[in-house]
Amino acid sequence: MIELTVYGIVLGSIIALGSVGLTLIWGITDLFNCAHGDQITFGAYIALLFSTMFSRIGALGSPVGPFSFGWGVLIAFVPSIVISAIVAIAIDRWVYRPMRKSGAHFIAAFIASIGVAWALRGVIYIIWGADFHFYAEGLRPALQLPLGIRMRVDEFFIVGLAWASVAAVYIFLNVTKMGKALRALADNPGLARIAGINTERMIAWAWGIAGALIAIAGVLYGIETQLRPEMGWIFLLPLFAAIILGGKGSITGALAGGLVLGVAQQVSTLWLTPTYKPAVAFMIMILVLVFRPRGIFGRRQAT
Repeated sequence: MIELTVYGIVLGSIIALGSVGLTLIWGITDLFNCAHGDQITFGAYIALLFSTMFSRIGALGSPVGPFSFGWGVLIAFVPSIVISAIVAIAIDRWVYRPMRKSGAHFIAAFIASIGVAWALRGVIYIIWGADFHFYAEGLRPALQLPLGIRMRVDEFFIVGLAWASVAAVYIFLNVTKMGKALRALADNPGLARIAGINTERMIAWAWGIAGALIAIAGVLYGIETQLRPEMGWIFLLPLFAAIILGGKGSITGALAGGLVLGVAQQVSTLWLTPTYKPAVAFMIMILVLVFRPRGIFGRRQAT
């Protein structure tokens, strides 16, 4: 039970990181982005491309200390983050922005995001195929911790980087001028425009931040499991459940929701097979929608 809870925190940290970008976009544009999961997959595969290239350069292919992956994977975070952010901004510019300007119904944007998800997955299938891929060929043995807990060193890295990334976004949104402008836009778009905030510029920044977080979450998820074209699509339901549990537009809520979802899914394997973990996320999402639609940290929408 304790060990499963710890594994749940690892999984929940990745869910929280992935859901921060999703809730940021939802809070600012009212878009329930179904392509978010496949963007996570795309970011992970971009990192795979560069890590494979870097690993062929001398010592960059050697494992970093006790970790299972090499320097090539760590360096690959940079191009993955940059390309993922650019792709996210481009998708908004070419797909969602014209729909916003034409006053399209949010259902139309929702359906368009499903199309974007399929398109991204198709690109992954064409370039990398349907096989599973790994960032490293071998695995490091797990550490024996108190209370019978066993954890790989990779998992300490995953939790640390995920929490650090969430904290960085939280500080950015609450301390910087641009972060406060993004929060103002999420709280009341009309008032933000009257105050002179360039909404389209802020939306582009939001997509760029979300794209960066998407890349980090994708690489961390790939390190924890393996890379496959459908991994982001399968991961999408826990992400949605986390932000619904935490509350629309809330970074704190995304973190709390992700951790609760991760622990609940892992602990559920005591009674259910792992196949039912998405069903656990789905049931939690339904219960939250029934009893507290705004989520734990959700706020009433400004009128």
